[in-house]
Amino acid sequence: MSYRIGSGIDFHQLAEGTPLFIGGVEIPHYKGAIGHSDADVLLHAICDALLGALGLGDIGKHFPNTDERYRGIDSKILLEETMQMISEKGYKVVNLDSTLCLQEPKIAPHIEKMRQVISSRIGINEADVSIKATTTEHMGFAGREEGLIAYASVLLKKETDG
Repeated sequence: MSYRIGSGIDFHQLAEGTPLFIGGVEIPHYKGAIGHSDADVLLHAICDALLGALGLGDIGKHFPNTDERYRGIDSKILLEETMQMISEKGYKVVNLDSTLCLQEPKIAPHIEKMRQVISSRIGINEADVSIKATTTEHMGFAGREEGLIAYASVLLKKETDG
C-alpha cells in the first residue's frame, strides 16, 4: 500500500464587520477573517495538506487570489475541487488532524458541525476528523485577536496498488 502524509498551515487577519467562517461553518463573532475567498483558515490549511501530500503545490497555485473566479468563494468548494484532484491521482483520505490557534471566539461549541462538514467533503467518517483549538495565552497576533492560524495534517492512501 502507498501512503502519503501532508501538512498545511494558513493565516488570516481578523477585522470587525466581516463574517467568520471556520471549518465550513459560520461562527458568530464581532470579527471575521479577511481574504480573497471566504477566508476559511481551516479549510485552506486542509487543502494545502492534501495538495502537499501528493506534491501538487499549494492552494495559491490552484486557486490564486489574483483570479476573480475565486473572489468571495465558499472554501467548501475549494476543498471539493482539491478532493477531486486527490481522487484523480488515485488516493483517498485516511484521517485528518488539525489545530486552530485563536484567542476568541471559543471553538468547542462548533467542532462537531465542522467535523460533519469536513468529513462529508473529504469522504471519511467524522471519527477520522480531529479538530482541536487553543488560545495563544494573549501572546502574538492571534492572542491580540488580530488574526488566526490553522494547522492540518492528512494521511492519504492509494486506493489501488498495481
